[in-house]
Amino acid sequence: MKAWNASLQSNYGTPTIELVSGKGATVTDAKGNDYLDFLAGIATNVLGHAHPSVVKAVSKQVATLGHVSNFYAHPNVLALSKKLVAMTGDKSARVFFCNSGAEANEAALKLSRKTGRTRIVATKEAFHGRTMGALSLTGQPSKRDPFAPLIKGITHVPYGDMGAMLKKVSKKTAMVIVEPIMGEAGVIVPPADYLKDLRQYCDENGALLVFDCVQTGMGRTGDWFGYEYSGIKPDVITLAKGLGGGLPLGAMIALGDASQLFQAGDHGSTFGGNPVATAAALAVIETIERSSLLKRVSAVGVELMADLALIEGVKSVRGAGLLIGIEFSQPIAKKVALECQKNGVLVNGNSETVIRIAPPLIVTDRDVAKFLKVFTESVHEVQK
Repeated sequence: MKAWNASLQSNYGTPTIELVSGKGATVTDAKGNDYLDFLAGIATNVLGHAHPSVVKAVSKQVATLGHVSNFYAHPNVLALSKKLVAMTGDKSARVFFCNSGAEANEAALKLSRKTGRTRIVATKEAFHGRTMGALSLTGQPSKRDPFAPLIKGITHVPYGDMGAMLKKVSKKTAMVIVEPIMGEAGVIVPPADYLKDLRQYCDENGALLVFDCVQTGMGRTGDWFGYEYSGIKPDVITLAKGLGGGLPLGAMIALGDASQLFQAGDHGSTFGGNPVATAAALAVIETIERSSLLKRVSAVGVELMADLALIEGVKSVRGAGLLIGIEFSQPIAKKVALECQKNGVLVNGNSETVIRIAPPLIVTDRDVAKFLKVFTESVHEVQK
C-alpha cells in the first residue's frame, strides 16, 4: 500500500486492505469488499460499527460540548465514574480517566509508587502496553528488548504459577499486575484458584493487586471485568478498549485504601474523560444492560468454543465469552488468518499456532454461522 508507506512510520507494518465503512459486525474496504469482523478493533468495538446508540450519543455531545479541561466537571464524566464505581460493587472505588490501556497501566504503575515501595511483580508473556512504563510491565522479550534499559525493580514470573509468584512477592512489593485472561499471549486462562490465591498473598504482604482488564473488560468475557468468577476484588482495575466502544477512552479504577493514594496534582490527562468519549461509554454500558448482552455473550461463547473444538487440526480452544483462542496442532495460524481474510472474515493470527477472535458482543446467530463456515473451510484449505 504505497500511500501508507509514503507518509506513515513503519511500526505497524503495511496493511493489506483499507477499510472505509462499517455497520454492525461487517466492515467494507475501499474496493467494496465486505468482511465479517471477528476482531473488532482487537476487542474494542464491543457494539460493532456505527451502532445507533453510540452514533446518537456522540453526535449529540460533539454538537453540545466537545472538550473541556479537567479543571472543570461535566455531566458525562460524573455519570460514567458513578456507573463504573457501581459496576465494581465497591462504593470506595474512585476512577481516573485516560485514553488507552497503556495509559491506564501507566497510571496504575505510578499509583503503586505512592505506597512508598518500588518493586513490582508481573508475568511472563503478559501484555500491558508499549509506552515505557507499560512496556516495563509487559513480559514479552520481543517487544521489550529493543528498548532496554526499562524501569528497574520489575520481575516477571510464569503466568499461573503460584509457586514462582510466592518466591518473588514480599513485603517490599508495591504491586502485582496480571491479566484475568492473557490476551496477546494467546488467550491463556489461569488455573481456577489463581486470582484468589494472588489476592490472599498480596494481602499478606501489603502489596496492591492490579487486574489489567483492558481486553477482558466491558462484557467481553460475559462479565463486566473478567475476574468476577474468582469471587475476589483487586485493589486496582485498568480498563480501555471496549469502554469507549471504538472511541479512545481508558480508566484506572482504584478500590479501598488504594483509592485515596493519588492526591491533587499527582497525575493527569488532557483528554482523559472528555465529554465525547464518555458519552460513547455511557451509551455502550446502557446498551449492554438493556440488551442483556452479558448473558448472551456467555451463552454464545460456550457454544462457539464447542463448535470450534470439532474442527480437524484444532488442538485446543480456550477463553471465556467472546474472547477466544484457537490453537492448532501445526504452525498454520497466520496462513489461516490470511485465508479467512481472502474469504471475507477478519481474525487475528497472534502467533504461529494460535488465532484470537474477539467479535462484537452484538454478533447474531447468522454471523456466528457464517464465521464457522468460513473458518472451517479456511483451515481445511490451508491443511491441504
